[in-house]
Amino acid sequence: MGRVPRITVSYAQSLDGRIATAAGQSRWISGTASLRLAHRLRRDHEVLLVGIGTVLQDDPQLTCRLPGSPRNPVRAVLDSQLRLPLESRLVRTATLISTIVFTAAPARADRRRDLEAAGVQIVELPAEADGRVGARSAAEHLDRQGYGSLFVEGGARVITSFLKAGIVRRLLVVVAPLLIGKGVEAVGDLGVVSLDQALRPARTRVRRFGADRVWELGFDVD
Repeated sequence: MGRVPRITVSYAQSLDGRIATAAGQSRWISGTASLRLAHRLRRDHEVLLVGIGTVLQDDPQLTCRLPGSPRNPVRAVLDSQLRLPLESRLVRTATLISTIVFTAAPARADRRRDLEAAGVQIVELPAEADGRVGARSAAEHLDRQGYGSLFVEGGARVITSFLKAGIVRRLLVVVAPLLIGKGVEAVGDLGVVSLDQALRPARTRVRRFGADRVWELGFDVD
């Protein structure tokens, strides 16, 4: 297998492990201090990656909004069916901030043409068995392009795919003191049947950010 960048995954969840309500609302589960942490992570990584579901739900800019921050990360989207809207804020600002879309080959020619005309870089990668672009193949492409660090924000399907691929070096989980009940789980099926298959970190640290607690887990990645 090829090399991958240094990968950090981070997300905010409720005490009962939800990253959004059943209606998809997620702003804001975490507090102000934890949100600043997220923007520091954006500042400190070369590439910021999310899934197309996050883009369709929130229409984010994926920029670093820390005062005086010298740069924004390159923005990347896993979008297997090339559904990124032309009117989204990512596309409207693609000529200002480098924006990459990973899609399954072959991509729709008309959509590719329109997105590239707007300044979006389209990267076609082989689809996995489920028809989606794999986390590892996207990460390996970024490494080949010379990117040394990748920050993955979500959503749940993307978080799960990166963890399942075994390529995450650092996981930061912001746990906010609230209960949501029925909602969107942070992590889906990792293929764990018995506890000895569970992902266990090599290093663990817990910090307090306002009312939130941030679990920082370090994994040894070959």
